[in-house]
Amino acid sequence: MIREWRPEFPLDLSGVLAPLRRGRGDPTWQSVGEGSPIWRTGTTPDGHMTMRLHRRADGTVVAQAWGPGAAWSLDGLPALLGADDRPEEFVPHHPLVVDAHRRMSGLRFGASRRVWDQLVPAVLEQKVTGVEARRSWRELCRRFGDPAPGPAPDGMRVPPTPAQIRAVPDWEWHRAGVDNARRRAILASAAVAHRLEKASELGGNAGRELLRKVPGIGVWTAAEVAQRAWGDPDAVSFGDFHIPTIVGWALLGRPIDDAGLMELLGPYKPQRQRAVRYVEVSGFRRPRFGPRFSPRDYRAM
Repeated sequence: MIREWRPEFPLDLSGVLAPLRRGRGDPTWQSVGEGSPIWRTGTTPDGHMTMRLHRRADGTVVAQAWGPGAAWSLDGLPALLGADDRPEEFVPHHPLVVDAHRRMSGLRFGASRRVWDQLVPAVLEQKVTGVEARRSWRELCRRFGDPAPGPAPDGMRVPPTPAQIRAVPDWEWHRAGVDNARRRAILASAAVAHRLEKASELGGNAGRELLRKVPGIGVWTAAEVAQRAWGDPDAVSFGDFHIPTIVGWALLGRPIDDAGLMELLGPYKPQRQRAVRYVEVSGFRRPRFGPRFSPRDYRAM
């Protein structure tokens, strides 16, 4: 199946889709370089899908999809690429944000419309390094996800479904480097996954609150899902190890805590996460002091 769509706004195709990628070795994503087609896989209400996206010189986005979920995926193409986002309502207040806003006119929040595919990797990223979380995601997808439908590049997999996650043996979680707390949160989510998809329809704070009803899903995880599943521009990942420090240094010249971050971002409500995203893509690099956080190997525990 094929769908063509030409946005009426500046679009950074790889930039709007980048948050859906979980590291360079993500089995659900493949793109060999700037300007190359982007391949991604996912689950849908109708079944698995593989999607291939590329952009023509005239700006038209061409999307092809395969699998039982192909039609559902193509129906959501405009939302996936940020058509429902409202960046024009954003008002920058800090010089660095003003400059990034001016330079990054194509920055938009896309909506995958699928909570489950964003929830599992978000839980895996709780309280561990990105290296650890990405390795666990790769292990689960490769060992328990199905092969991508259609002519997908070799090695691509579909994220494990809730049923497949519930069937993962205890020792395989250990082998994938997932501790008991994150495993329990993922299994609790899998048990009610069909209900959690309602969060994408609710959107905003109501959607995040629905996710937080699951044991082990807190403010940080709900925000990470909201940013991707329904393109929530106000869902700040409070509780993040790095974000308060980065934003504090960028906008104030000093590190801050979560309370300080909430106060600093107050003027940007209801688009606080957009301000954070502008800081992240601005090119700013905070001063570094001391050693970096070291990964833990749960397989050796």
